[in-house]
Amino acid sequence: MTERWLHLHLRAPLMSFGGVAIDHVGPTRDFPSASALTGLLANALGWRREEGARHQALQDRLVFGALIAAQGRLLTDSQNAKLEANDRGWTTWGRPDERAGATYDSPHRRRREYLADHDCHVVLQLRPGDGPDLDAVAEALERPARPLFIGRKPCLPSAPLFAGWIEGEDAHAALLALGMPGRALWPMSGAGNTSDLADLRNWVSGLHGGSRQVCEGTLP
Repeated sequence: MTERWLHLHLRAPLMSFGGVAIDHVGPTRDFPSASALTGLLANALGWRREEGARHQALQDRLVFGALIAAQGRLLTDSQNAKLEANDRGWTTWGRPDERAGATYDSPHRRRREYLADHDCHVVLQLRPGDGPDLDAVAEALERPARPLFIGRKPCLPSAPLFAGWIEGEDAHAALLALGMPGRALWPMSGAGNTSDLADLRNWVSGLHGGSRQVCEGTLP
């Protein structure tokens, strides 16, 4: 049965899809994660970060596939700042990062990866449930409640994100309907190599929320 899929076009001079972060190192993946898309849509809808249950319900309903139209090059941003005992570091989680420990001789370090000139297409649906439907999401993307960014706040899109509608029986078929070749990722099906992808967030606790099975392959 053919279904309607929302088409997102992610283009920006810089973007980051966030992999598994260890210590001060924040990597990026080539494909957007389920948690990243959840945050993007929630931001467009005007939800607050503290509304964890609302975000969780949206992530649980999300079904999507992604295709890379142009592979960006990896860019690494390294930041080193000397912070004294009473200094605070700016963060994105709602409170300052304060120094702790017996010594303050070492700098405050952050390393973040970005994709430069990356071009990615996403087809998505929402499973039945409470919350917005696809039309409400499309309207929010066209008239977002707040400025949108792709992964991190400096990553402003270079074009409107909502790119229309695509028809397909499933995410894989919807990606094929885009009519463009490229490396792609979609929910587990009969086509492609299957793997476990750790890209789910527990929006209530703010911690890692598990994995999902996906397929990856190259579309003709």
